[in-house]
Amino acid sequence: MQTTLGLQEDVIEQLAFDPRVGSDDIAVAVKEGVVTLHGRVTSLPQKWLVEAVVKRVKGVRALVDELVVDLPATHVRNDTDIALSIERRFETNSIVPRGITLIVRDCYVTLQGEAEWHYQAQEAASEARRVTGVKGVANAIVIKGAVRPDPAEVTRQIHAALQRLADMDAKNVYVTVSDSCVKLSGTARSWAEHDNATQAAWSVPGVTHVDNAISVHPW
Repeated sequence: MQTTLGLQEDVIEQLAFDPRVGSDDIAVAVKEGVVTLHGRVTSLPQKWLVEAVVKRVKGVRALVDELVVDLPATHVRNDTDIALSIERRFETNSIVPRGITLIVRDCYVTLQGEAEWHYQAQEAASEARRVTGVKGVANAIVIKGAVRPDPAEVTRQIHAALQRLADMDAKNVYVTVSDSCVKLSGTARSWAEHDNATQAAWSVPGVTHVDNAISVHPW
């Protein structure tokens, strides 16, 4: 079994190995497979990239991101400019639902409104994160499914989707459906499996909420 020190070294080496990551200002702490990141990054996309890199490391069971976005002086913008930039990106993106509103305070953005599909809400958040000067995005968009799903059919579709994935052990994932809400439980061998289960649940028509309680156990 991988030791705490071994996992810490693997995470540090993976961050240093990826040329897209500036890891000099990032500290890594590990306890029982839980990785905590401290330090500073120069942009919100950089913060998300660091998270993605760490989650790919074998042995990581959970991630606590305490990285602070410390913008270079040339990237600092006022809240009005940030809001206008986000609205322009929304207007030119056909995936983002109309009627999404946003609140910008001290360079932190909160998105509100409704979407029929989860991917539409994700797209809105992704667009906001790409805007220079944004330090954080809270996605409060509510999913309002166009159809009322049948719980048994939702369960069947999720399991069928997972079984089609070559790198997914679907028998260890359990699905509970109440109205339009899905709860996933069980175990996954990697964060990729964990995230695949989330995506499968959100892809079923009518699902408005997904609670992923799957534990990642790499060994």
